[in-house]
Amino acid sequence: MISEVLDENVVAIPALLVAGHGIKPGSRLDWKETAQPDTLTVKILPDYAALATSLLGAGRKHLRPGADPLAELVRERDDAQREASL
Repeated sequence: MISEVLDENVVAIPALLVAGHGIKPGSRLDWKETAQPDTLTVKILPDYAALATSLLGAGRKHLRPGADPLAELVRERDDAQREASL
């Protein structure tokens, strides 16, 4: 596939590659030079914000019904502070 460099060094990515690799506006690409003077490689960087959002709440299925892990952490912290002050 061939792309043309447009004004301001903008490169259009062929639609087949965009669709096949999940590239969308805002995707970040990491360009690298190789030992060959006329060859570059490009790596699609992960979208960490989207990944974090997709993981939100993923561990809930491993909790016992009615569990509140944040409340447990606060209670443990308070207990530890009380013990330290004695």
